[in-house]
Amino acid sequence: MPLSRRRFMILAASVASTAALSNESRADAPVLSESDPTAMALGYKADASKVDKTKFPHFQVGQTCANCQLFQGKPGAPNGPCATYGGKIVDAKGWCNAYVKKA
Repeated sequence: MPLSRRRFMILAASVASTAALSNESRADAPVLSESDPTAMALGYKADASKVDKTKFPHFQVGQTCANCQLFQGKPGAPNGPCATYGGKIVDAKGWCNAYVKKA
């Protein structure tokens, strides 16, 4: 079935508005608190130097949200959204047990 110009324009407008809304909601995302239930379960700390190494033995110095695959912030940004926490904002120098080294 060929795509008419009218149908194409409607589809393009809906995609553009969806993209704009998702960027807008990301900008307004809440900051993750260490007292958030999911953050507590995964041992999130806004400062990786405060991670309890006895409780999380696979933590290694140098692991931070900034170099985790799940961190969706821009390189060099002080914070950014995290996929683990539904897009909530995490500190780039933070850490949690869901850490996955960025490839």
